[in-house]
Amino acid sequence: MEISQLLKGVLDLAVLAVLRGEDGYGYDVLRRLRVAGLQEVGDASVYGTLRRLYKAGLLTSYVVPSEEGPHRKYYSLNEPGRRRLEESAQTWRTFASTMTSLLGEAV
Repeated sequence: MEISQLLKGVLDLAVLAVLRGEDGYGYDVLRRLRVAGLQEVGDASVYGTLRRLYKAGLLTSYVVPSEEGPHRKYYSLNEPGRRRLEESAQTWRTFASTMTSLLGEAV
């Protein structure tokens, strides 16, 4: 099974989780995901996910001027985003537990 296929289903959850503790701009979110072990995640996927979550009302954004290049658009988790994160995390835990159980029986 390819990691890229699994990522499609959980990228929203991963991005929300990364933003839970600290706001971030696009490349920063991408870097944190990769540092956490998701090296396969693509730039365009992360930027698209941030835009979609923002449009869905799960993130807020603000712009910070940068002396080193273009201004950076930071994203932060708002209350609806925190609720979605908790709901999605519970769904993931249940699913992961079921898969762990199934795989334990299959081995």
